Amino acid sequence: MGSALAANEGASKKKIISWAMWDWGTQPFNTVITTFVFSVYITSASFGSENYTSQSLATSTTIAGLFIALLAPVLGQNSDRRGAKLKSLRYLTWALAAISASLYVVRPDPSYLWVGLILLGVGSVVGEIAGVNYNALLDDVATEKNVGRVSGFGWGMGYLGGILVLLLIYFLFIQPDVGLFGVTGEDGMDIRVSMLVCGLWTLVFTLPTFLNLKERPRTNITPATGVIDSYRELWRSVKRIWRASPHTIYFLLASALFRDGLAGVFAFGAVIAAGTFGFTAGEVIIFGAAANIVAGLSTMAFGLLDDRIGPKRVIIISLAALVVLGISIFFLYDRGPIVFWISGMLMTMFVGPAQSASRTFLARLIPVGRAGEIFGLYATTGRVVSFLSPAAFGLMIGLGVVVTGKENTQYWGILGIVVVLLAGLLVMIPVKEKQQQIG
Repeated sequence: MGSALAANEGASKKKIISWAMWDWGTQPFNTVITTFVFSVYITSASFGSENYTSQSLATSTTIAGLFIALLAPVLGQNSDRRGAKLKSLRYLTWALAAISASLYVVRPDPSYLWVGLILLGVGSVVGEIAGVNYNALLDDVATEKNVGRVSGFGWGMGYLGGILVLLLIYFLFIQPDVGLFGVTGEDGMDIRVSMLVCGLWTLVFTLPTFLNLKERPRTNITPATGVIDSYRELWRSVKRIWRASPHTIYFLLASALFRDGLAGVFAFGAVIAAGTFGFTAGEVIIFGAAANIVAGLSTMAFGLLDDRIGPKRVIIISLAALVVLGISIFFLYDRGPIVFWISGMLMTMFVGPAQSASRTFLARLIPVGRAGEIFGLYATTGRVVSFLSPAAFGLMIGLGVVVTGKENTQYWGILGIVVVLLAGLLVMIPVKEKQQQIG
């Protein structure tokens, strides 16, 4: 059976843009909530000490990752069987919008810490499972010749959408003493109202995805299966892939490691900016907006490079750069915010390209009708080790206390992220790029 990309004749520009609009529309959860605004808010002094709130965030992130690992293969396979990738994506997207808006209830008080972290964790699970279905639609809109560009365009659109929503909430609610509708910073209302904006943004801007894309006709639709049968099929799938293309398994292992490291960069980068380098909430948002411009443009540019030199080289280049830059932040942290501005901004150039190239590496191998299953496996292998980055981040903070005797050793957490990225890089190096078709 040929790959889905080889069998696809491509899609119109309208459909490609509509597909990418999902990334644009759901980006507030990644950029505003997980990275630059809500994560900084929930780890602020209003909820407890820097070390306690940071380690609590790491714990909740770990638990959410375990749920994703358990659910992804079941839901991915069943989307394939029902021929309902787009339908599943629609319901999950609406759920993500609702969860984003529900963060409004989280007041700046220690008693609300775990309310916020639980909602954040549930949103992460919903968003990741939705991403399985979104990735599975890539073979409906791309071909073997342009998959790098299309994937990079989608990631880039997400980053650029992140810029706009960050600037919107910053200038309308956070920066002014009295913002739109009379919103102020009292009782965290500027941040809380921003969460309502995020939910509305997701609801509105993902509409083109659901209005302009259609399910690919399927003639082999089969009934959904239960959890036990899904895991049995998952094991059979892994054995088929191993027989047909063992280096695909090696890639899944490598990508599990380095994608967790990439997630750690986003999950804890803004937390370090605020807790270690003293960025205010406004400065974090300005940094985030600038970072998203850099990330969006670099991801689109690397998408072109992906089609020319292959995804593996893009991944290797990106990971090597991230390791070097992460180490530089650790050793130069005491030189002030300029270190994070320079090294952190450079890091954003390489996170998106590594994520996009990882997706295209796998998309080039998936046969027709197996996208949900394979991307579900992709999500599962990633989340099986998703405890590594948050655990390493939290453990290194604790080790920093022991080694230095300082009360705030949050900057040591970056070393935990670097270790995970380095492990992924080392496992990725021997993976062969040109492989047999997945069986």
